[in-house]
Amino acid sequence: MLKKLTAAQRAAYDENGYVDRIDIFTASEVEEIVAELAEAEATFGHELDAAGRNNAHYVLPVLDRITHDPRILDAVEDLIGPDILVVGTTLFIKEPGTKGFVSWHQDARYIGLEPHNWVTGWVALGDVSMENGCMQMIPGSHKAPLREHVDTFGKDNILTRGQTVPDVDEASAIPVEMRAGQLSLHHPRIVHGSGPNLSQRRRLGFAIQSFIAPDVDQVIGRNWTQLARGEDRYGHHGTAGHPKGVMDPHDIAFRNMTNEELSKIFYAGAAQKGKF
Repeated sequence: MLKKLTAAQRAAYDENGYVDRIDIFTASEVEEIVAELAEAEATFGHELDAAGRNNAHYVLPVLDRITHDPRILDAVEDLIGPDILVVGTTLFIKEPGTKGFVSWHQDARYIGLEPHNWVTGWVALGDVSMENGCMQMIPGSHKAPLREHVDTFGKDNILTRGQTVPDVDEASAIPVEMRAGQLSLHHPRIVHGSGPNLSQRRRLGFAIQSFIAPDVDQVIGRNWTQLARGEDRYGHHGTAGHPKGVMDPHDIAFRNMTNEELSKIFYAGAAQKGKF
């Protein structure tokens, strides 16, 4: 029996490789989350710039709470089962009128998590639309094997190495437009990307990348995980705890260490290293 998703939503995920507009947080909850993030940025902005946005749930309790919210975990359980680990997160911010974009790519191509029994969550902390650079999905592309990518290292490309799937049929792309407080979940092999923020409002999103089943191993480098639900019978990964407070020095050191290892995974085999 499904816990959060409807039968239609589950079927849409199987067919298209993603499901969106899953209602999670109320308007007042989003307001509180955004206020906590704004306070953290105002006080510790240098720690949340660039690579500091990776694994920010290790240093900000508000992001840790989102990551482990039972409403989100219920939806994830409907897709990958009752045993759930969290392997990483990214705070995605596109400022108004900026050129940053995410090229067409597949999450599974560089992240080293196999088998592909995992799912990425994306929480809208403000309304997201085509104008402010929402994600776009190529439906059904998850059914094919992983595609080859080209490393572009483009200066406006938000991805680490500008990894790009060539020859994408962009006419088939579907925008993932959502209201603040809604969640999308997408398959590791789906081809997706996002455009720049052409609006006058900030695009604020939080990606849980990713929720994995315990049988999923890291085949390139080292990962640390939090047990979100159920149990881990495999023990493939290091164990991560929860933040002790806002920007605790020990938590920052742990976040920085895990980000350094994550960088080694993302740049494995690359000819050069990018910005993050």
